[in-house]
Amino acid sequence: MKKLLYASIILLASCSQQNSEENTDAKKQFVSVEGIDSSIKPGDNFFMHVNGRWYDTAQIASDQSGVGSYSFLNIPQKQLLENILEEVAAADNPAGSIEQKVGDFYASGMDVDAINRRGFEPIQPILNRIEAVNSIPELMTFVTEEIKSSSQSIISVGISPDDENSSINIAHFGQTGLGLPDRDYYFKTDSASTGIQKAYVTYLATLFQLTGSKETVAQAAAQKVYSLEKQLAESHKTRIERRVVKENYNKMSVAELNRKQPAIGWSAMLDQLGLKTDSVDIRQPAYYQALNRMLESVPLVDWKTYIKAHTLASFADVLSKPFEDASFDYQKEISGQSKQLTRAQQMVQKVDRQLGYALGQLYVKRHFNEDAKQRVLDLVNNLQKAFESRINQLDWMSDSTKIQAKEKLYAITKKIGYPDKWRTYDVAIAKDKYFENVLALRQNDAKFMLDKFGKAPDKAEWHTTPSTVTAYYSPSTNEIVFPAGILQYPYFDLYADDAINYGGIGMVIGHELTHAFDDQGAQYDKDGNVKNWWTDEDYEKFKAKTQQLIERYDSFTVLDSVHVKGAMTIGENTADNGALYIAYEAFKLTKQGQDTTRIDGFTPDQRFCLSIARIWRVKTRDEFLRTYVNTNSHSPAVWRVNGPLMNFDPFYTAFNVQPGDKNYKAPEDRIKIW
Repeated sequence: MKKLLYASIILLASCSQQNSEENTDAKKQFVSVEGIDSSIKPGDNFFMHVNGRWYDTAQIASDQSGVGSYSFLNIPQKQLLENILEEVAAADNPAGSIEQKVGDFYASGMDVDAINRRGFEPIQPILNRIEAVNSIPELMTFVTEEIKSSSQSIISVGISPDDENSSINIAHFGQTGLGLPDRDYYFKTDSASTGIQKAYVTYLATLFQLTGSKETVAQAAAQKVYSLEKQLAESHKTRIERRVVKENYNKMSVAELNRKQPAIGWSAMLDQLGLKTDSVDIRQPAYYQALNRMLESVPLVDWKTYIKAHTLASFADVLSKPFEDASFDYQKEISGQSKQLTRAQQMVQKVDRQLGYALGQLYVKRHFNEDAKQRVLDLVNNLQKAFESRINQLDWMSDSTKIQAKEKLYAITKKIGYPDKWRTYDVAIAKDKYFENVLALRQNDAKFMLDKFGKAPDKAEWHTTPSTVTAYYSPSTNEIVFPAGILQYPYFDLYADDAINYGGIGMVIGHELTHAFDDQGAQYDKDGNVKNWWTDEDYEKFKAKTQQLIERYDSFTVLDSVHVKGAMTIGENTADNGALYIAYEAFKLTKQGQDTTRIDGFTPDQRFCLSIARIWRVKTRDEFLRTYVNTNSHSPAVWRVNGPLMNFDPFYTAFNVQPGDKNYKAPEDRIKIW
């Protein structure tokens, strides 16, 4: 379980060749005029006005759930990583070097014949340990030991700063134990959700059959596991409830936990994990209360069946092809993909996930322009100044709260490109031991996490790999992070004009800065502690404004009738809306922003808005979008464009948006927070 991180992820292109060709054209003309659909008025649907012709012709590859910008820009990124891995895997690298580790791990996973010959033999020792369990205390010993291999089933633990004392890392325990995308899926009755439920139960039954169970026995076992998960799901907080920061921080003494939840065995578990402490944070206490009751009432044999299922699911994608196929058959119900990724692309994901900072070093050497680092730092500094100006202009905030807000704004740490200190991996990687490599790397990850306990947070640590197209803000460390992966077109280009960059990476920067002041970030002070720095009156005004935004986004739909969840997405929506004004104000500080010269036929303000619509250009499968709306804290791409722009006064002027246009809002109905 990771500490709160706010991610803004980005993607592009149906295939790497198309992406490359599109980018080549974009270098010459940064506004993608070929995507513009002039039959759609800007004030009716700006997302489709800018992207309509592209949207109507874009093809989603059968092994993908979407295409375009946003997180799908990681598709061509992964092709670059595949090229690197193919190169280093074929080379004779010094033992222990990062090239040897990433190259041999990749090669071991590419040897599918060897993997298929082993079947489920690699996991048999773990299954034998489950079979040998004879009591609930022994079951909890097994569960705890598996945490050391990053396999968390009914217990989820993470090590990160204490919410009320950010100078020290403590243990946080959160709700877990489910196999469906979200607790709500266990209680939904619509056809799409019941289809996912059935696919999941089928998946579990297949896992049991692949490890020797007869069909009828496997089906009964799968139903038993699903029943236990549904009971656990009843105790889970919803995603909306988990947004309330103070209600998801509950420091409790170990003595009290031992007394109230004896079946869990808190002292023994903490000792086994090497966490010497007299208190821990229980993020969602109701879950652990329910778990304790179930450990006391559910037969041990059922728990062993449950643990076996979750163990198999945890390793299914690193076993032989039948296990991998079973996993995909379930996942495609969620993603809509009809075809699995190539083996090479699957291994790219695994290497990036488990040796990401080693692979990241190789990526940065080959594909990152160091000049971008300083240019983006300049942009960040300009947006900070613009944000300060916005704070000074707020008519709903008192001077005393403004002082606190500006102190927090300028205390934000900025990380750009790649870490100053690279994470190392003290793991021996063998070219012919794929499963053993995976297990060793998972154990290394768990040790890396557990070793943080009781120490001051490492200010140099990153929570995303450099090649990933993403960005984030962390409230507990008050930092913004922009990895090398996002510092490319359409978000950023060293040779683009200011309108394009401020409407692109400027929006992303403004978005992450605003997260420091959204419904969750606003509850943390400049040092990363949950601490009230607002006057009561100011905070009530702030909540009233966020409620307006919640109600506005509740009215937005996709797939005709699926509503955006305003309360679940309020943090991201606040950041999107704030970013628009902050990036624009920073843009207006530039020479071009103060000019009226047209480029490619568009004014500076028009190009700024066009860039915004371009960075969220995306097309997804319906299955993916439905799951996204139900589980993701971001609004769908169309509303990341149209939603903020309907509140943005310069947009109305730039594109002559008038009453009667579908997305027109009267000036008094345009919601402005930051």
